Amino acid sequence: MQLPTTDAGALDTATIMWGMVFGSIGLGYFIYGKKNGRPVPLLAGILLSVLPLFVTDALPLVGSGAAVMAATWFLRGI
Repeated sequence: MQLPTTDAGALDTATIMWGMVFGSIGLGYFIYGKKNGRPVPLLAGILLSVLPLFVTDALPLVGSGAAVMAATWFLRGI
């Protein structure tokens, strides 16, 4: 007798790897923002670190991570 299986909660390799990439970049942003007292990189680092927990598909993860990094670049004067 075989148990039924579902793909709920299963992550593919690309999603895991992109999550590691954006989590690492987020850690760097967080450390930079905390050390220099800059709120934009600090918040972007937190957002990039928790983003892979909520976005479970590779393409939306890359798009949203790139959008956060681009927003950080455009808001760097704040």
